[in-house]
Amino acid sequence: MPSTQTSCTFTVDDFTPSAWTPEIETALDTGHAHMVKRFEGGLEGRSITQFSFCFDNESGVGTYVATESFEGAVDGRGGTFNFVHSATTLGHGERLHELFVIVPGSGTGALAGLTGTGALVIDADGTHRITLDYELAE
Repeated sequence: MPSTQTSCTFTVDDFTPSAWTPEIETALDTGHAHMVKRFEGGLEGRSITQFSFCFDNESGVGTYVATESFEGAVDGRGGTFNFVHSATTLGHGERLHELFVIVPGSGTGALAGLTGTGALVIDADGTHRITLDYELAE
């Protein structure tokens, strides 16, 4: 089955760091945050995100891992699904070791059977974009 590509922009409506910090101290701040995001475009809806990071705010160097539960529509098909993404930043806009995958078996409603991969891009003006390459089981 050929994949379909769609894209969207998103904004972060809420970013709430947790009070937890690890017992082992490293050169980077390490922690967790809870996020709520709003999507517009090929993805319409919202997600609840668990965001874990090792990051230095001053230099912009670090790595994050995020797990998201999305509720809404992909190209007009409604339902829910999970996706996971991760990247390393070097502090000057460069992103390395990117991962973006739709969690197989997580889709509900018209998104049951959804699989695929994606990419997250941050434009120079700060706009956050996602591109999905996905397949839906018939």
